[in-house]
Amino acid sequence: MEARVSLITLGVADLAAARAFYERLGFVASSASQGDIVLFQAGALALALYPRAALADDAHVAVEGAGFRGLTLAHNVREKAEVASVLAEAEAAGGRILKPAQDVFWGGHSGYFADPDGHLWEVAWNPFLPLDQDGALKLPE
Repeated sequence: MEARVSLITLGVADLAAARAFYERLGFVASSASQGDIVLFQAGALALALYPRAALADDAHVAVEGAGFRGLTLAHNVREKAEVASVLAEAEAAGGRILKPAQDVFWGGHSGYFADPDGHLWEVAWNPFLPLDQDGALKLPE
């Protein structure tokens, strides 16, 4: 297997509401979106929204359970002050702030929001892992 993540799919309760939330944050739906799936280009990978029950069925797992999923998505920013402004954008779009922007133990600055379905997003400024011109996070070898 090649070390790569190509697509992240979020199971959502209301596809139209989830699509509207992400579009308010600036994501642009691809023309490949159709039926029960909405696709967004997200840098080098893609983000998909799909009905939660259908996603569970497709993976052959139970749909029950809504606690901590053991997964967070991250949106890294170029400047420390951007963390608070991105969190404010998420809140204005209908997200819920879980942790306001603050300095963190590892030397960066971050905060968390939950989208309308409870998916957790960290917004982080990491001075040790700067973004390239295209916004890609490139880890040192």
